[in-house]
Amino acid sequence: MKKLFLTISVLSILIACQDKTKEKLEEAKDAVTEEVKATVDSVKAKAEAKLDTLKDKANAKIDSVKVKSADKIEEAAKKLKESVNK
Repeated sequence: MKKLFLTISVLSILIACQDKTKEKLEEAKDAVTEEVKATVDSVKAKAEAKLDTLKDKANAKIDSVKVKSADKIEEAAKKLKESVNK
């Protein structure tokens, strides 16, 4: 009879601990999920900022090339005009 009570009490303790462990696991899972979401949001924001910076730099270089090419075309047109006048 003692063994039966001992077995039942040990099993009830294990079952009670199992529920607490499940709750702790759920809490840990939720915490990790929140942390991962925060990290992803942070990385996304940083990537968007980098992309914006790169777009601005690319646009600036394109504008610079446009101005330089316009200057070259204008210079070539002047040379052509001078050679025609001679």
